[in-house]
Amino acid sequence: MHRGTGSFYAVALSLALLVSGCTIATDDGTATDTSGVSESTSLPTPRSDRPTSDPGVWSTAVPVEPLPVADLAEEFGVLESAAGGLIGLALVPVGGGPATVLGTWTSGVAWSTVKVPMAVAALRNGGDAVLADAAAAIESSDNAAADALWGSLGDSAAAGAAVESVLRQGGDSATTIQRERIRPEFSAFGQTEWSTQDQATFAAGLSCIPDAEPVVEMMNNVVPEQQWGLGLLSDAAFKGGWGPRADGGYVVRQVGIVTTVAGRVGVAIAAQPDSGSFTDGTAMLDAVGDWQESRSDRLPAGHCL
Repeated sequence: MHRGTGSFYAVALSLALLVSGCTIATDDGTATDTSGVSESTSLPTPRSDRPTSDPGVWSTAVPVEPLPVADLAEEFGVLESAAGGLIGLALVPVGGGPATVLGTWTSGVAWSTVKVPMAVAALRNGGDAVLADAAAAIESSDNAAADALWGSLGDSAAAGAAVESVLRQGGDSATTIQRERIRPEFSAFGQTEWSTQDQATFAAGLSCIPDAEPVVEMMNNVVPEQQWGLGLLSDAAFKGGWGPRADGGYVVRQVGIVTTVAGRVGVAIAAQPDSGSFTDGTAMLDAVGDWQESRSDRLPAGHCL
């Protein structure tokens, strides 16, 4: 697999961290349910088995016959019936193709998954000056770092437009970034409404955006405490987001790029546990990840054109 900027990213990030002297903390949502939320003061070692941006050449990809959507829907329905809440999964092959949307949960608040397009926008605008904040926001979901990225893009109108530009380049033509605080205790951008279909479409496109490779590399290096769901797959780059709904119950979701024998696929998964528990939500995403892994060689996938 192509690792073109991995070493450059690691060197640049090390220099940025030395300059900034930052401490990376992790949090998302509120303190009402902190299970699975922890702090880290160091970055994990990059893992060579995770994907970088797709260079458009797949020497190891082999043709496969994807499972019929009706079969996938039926099998996913069985999984959801035993899940203890609502779950959702969307798949979009890299390089183009129809979206496969499964499950009852299809749209909701983005939470920290929106940090992915925001990091791409901020790095375009600020370069190495924001590299450490981008790494903290993606790898350990640091909210202060994300706020700094948002602020680096200008006022709320300019920042929203910059992030939307990245979404459009990734193929998401529908999502509008929330620019105003609609829940005072949370960031504006984190309350963006983002459907699983649009999110998976963007993830598929992200794999083919050349200057997004540093962010994809960061998605390879998510801290161990947040490696649930897509983190269980053998070859995935991902970012999670989680937080309470207005009624207090948690939603947990992830966006990612998964590599299979047939190529790559943009993925979005989400869980809304009946219990409202963050821990139950991550367990539900683990079940979705296991379900997807067991069918990875029969899911729609592709490569950059």
